[in-house]
Amino acid sequence: MSYPLDRLVEEVAFVAYHFHWPHGEVMALEHADRRRWVAEISSINERMNGDA
Repeated sequence: MSYPLDRLVEEVAFVAYHFHWPHGEVMALEHADRRRWVAEISSINERMNGDA
């Protein structure tokens, strides 16, 4: 089973947008590392917005 392409694109866009990392750098991340960055960015956003 492969990872859904739509989800991959969403993760890459999310990390690239928030960290200003180039596409290739985000794509080079291991799946687990990329998911962790997504979770960490989301956590930071929630704290900053008072949603936590």
